[in-house]
Amino acid sequence: MKEILMKYMEKYTKLKREEQQAIIEAIVIKEFKKGTDLIKQGDYPTKNCFFVLKGCVRQYHLEIDGKEVTTNFYTEEQAILLFQFEKANQVSKHSINCLEDCVLVVANLESEQIMYKQYAELESMTRRMMESFLIQTQNEYGQFIRSSPEERYKAIIRNRADLLQRVPQHQLASYLGITPESLSRIKKRIQ
Repeated sequence: MKEILMKYMEKYTKLKREEQQAIIEAIVIKEFKKGTDLIKQGDYPTKNCFFVLKGCVRQYHLEIDGKEVTTNFYTEEQAILLFQFEKANQVSKHSINCLEDCVLVVANLESEQIMYKQYAELESMTRRMMESFLIQTQNEYGQFIRSSPEERYKAIIRNRADLLQRVPQHQLASYLGITPESLSRIKKRIQ
């Protein structure tokens, strides 16, 4: 699993091999069982952020009527960034749950700040990764808004086909902003 992290450091930094190794040894990697909540809607914010090495994680929220709305799926080599830690008195507006057994890098703000002071290039790497993530998210959101449900489903097939096998259909439908029945009709039309 650590080779994935090494790949990122080589891609986004100019750190020496020894520095990369020292950072990897300091990083916390944890295994989480399927069904584990990393954060629940209504909890006070966590100062942790996560990077998926293995597994699938779902972000969702419950509406007032109890309906679950899936807003994202995170799979291998994706960061789960939680930005609410600056508003300590505000509770989380969403839940994050492991859909599969997962292996995640778990980082917290304090330990990151210490590592950034020691390895300035690591902070630059994190910033570049976050910029890349933000650009991708903005592009995907813009495309999502302009697309019909069928176009959204086709985009999943093109860009994240693994989700079709890993995610329950009712959650995928929620993510696409449609009912499970509508998703079934779209799938039949495309086949």
